Amino acid sequence: MWHILKQIVRTGIVTEPAPCTVGDGVERIHRDILDILGQALTIRAVDAGSCNGCELEIHALSNPYYNIEGLGIKFVASPRHADMLLVTGPVSKHMEEALRRTYDATPEPKLVVALGDCGCTGGIFGESYASCGRVANVIPVDVNIPGCPPPPLEILRGILSAVRHRQSKR
Repeated sequence: MWHILKQIVRTGIVTEPAPCTVGDGVERIHRDILDILGQALTIRAVDAGSCNGCELEIHALSNPYYNIEGLGIKFVASPRHADMLLVTGPVSKHMEEALRRTYDATPEPKLVVALGDCGCTGGIFGESYASCGRVANVIPVDVNIPGCPPPPLEILRGILSAVRHRQSKR
């Protein structure tokens, strides 16, 4: 027991400080999204076969630091209420039909964002007997957000570029 306590005292606090430059980037993205949208954005997150690394980063968006709820961006359970599909992972053969149905159930004008290296390119899984590969092989994709996993700030930037993409379609 004393050995462990001595080690704790010697090591000290090992958590890293919050990045100081990220806060300004988040605020700028918040303003841009609100200026473009002027309304709420609802997102349906779909895990098409990922390792859950991207989902951890998506969940980080809901913490007080990134505060996407304050932007009016909400995650919804039903694709019928969604403006955007945020798809992670390579699409497994078992999820192919479910992803198509989710896409079809999402009302127009819908946006699709492929998240992570696996969603963008198929990642290390690629295409095989068990995987359809990237999301674009199954449904049309508007924006790709690469990274394994992409940090929350990059996800916010990707959402912003998808919203801009929708704005340019009008």
